[in-house]
Amino acid sequence: MAEALYPYSREEAKREGELERWRESHRANISCARNLSGLIDTHARQGQLEPDTAQFALKQWGVLRVQFVLSNTLCGASTQEFDPDALHWARTACVPPDKTNGEFKIRADSTLLAQFVQQVHAEYQALGMFGPEHCGCADQDYTGKVLVLRPNRLKDECWSAQNQLWLGEMGFGCSPTASGRAVYATCLGDGEKVRWNRTDFMGVLDEQHLPDWAAEKLAELRGTTQKQADHSQERTDSPAQGGMELR
Repeated sequence: MAEALYPYSREEAKREGELERWRESHRANISCARNLSGLIDTHARQGQLEPDTAQFALKQWGVLRVQFVLSNTLCGASTQEFDPDALHWARTACVPPDKTNGEFKIRADSTLLAQFVQQVHAEYQALGMFGPEHCGCADQDYTGKVLVLRPNRLKDECWSAQNQLWLGEMGFGCSPTASGRAVYATCLGDGEKVRWNRTDFMGVLDEQHLPDWAAEKLAELRGTTQKQADHSQERTDSPAQGGMELR
C-alpha cells in the first residue's frame, strides 16, 4: 500500500508545514492513475471489463486513493455512459484544484472506465459503510449520541461499519456552538476510546439505521455508565467513615 492519501491542497500543505506529505501523496496519485490505466487496458476483453478488475485496484491502492483519482479523472469529463449512483459516489471525493491535477488522470476508453467506476462502487457498497444519508441534522449535541465517523479517518484495512460507529461521551466538541473541537468517544465495534475532532464525524446516526449489534453494545455501555454514576452517588451520599450521620 502506498503512502496515506493527503486530501488537502498544496497551498494548505505549505501553510501547515506538510509540503513533503503532499508531494508523496501526489506522486502516489500519479502512480495510481498510471497503474489503473494499464489495469483497465489489460483486463478488457471485447469491450468488456473483467469482473475482478476493481478488486486488483483496491487491493493495491485502497478505496480512498482510487476514489480520489477517479473523482479527479471525471472532473469535466463526458459521463453519459456512467451509472448515476456510481458516478455520484466517485465524485463525492473532493479534489482541491491545482494546476498539477492533470498529472493523475486515468487514460482509458470511456466505456471501460464507466464499467470500472461501477465495479469500484459495488465493492465499496459491499463493505456496508455508513454515509451522510444515514445521519440526521449535523448541528446536534453529540453527548450520548451514536456518531458516524467519516471513512477517510480510517485506514483502508479498518474500513467497516463496526469501526464507524462511536458513542459520543464528552468534550467541548460535542456542542455545535462551542469553540473547542475535542470529542471523546467509544467505538461500538471494539470498545476503543479515542479523542476525535467534531469534524471527523459526519453526524448523529438516525436510530432507524442502528444495527442490532450496535444497539446491544450501546445498551451495555450505557448500563456501565449508569452503574458507575450510581456507585459514585452512593459514595457521595454515604457518611464518612468514623463520622456522624446527620438526621
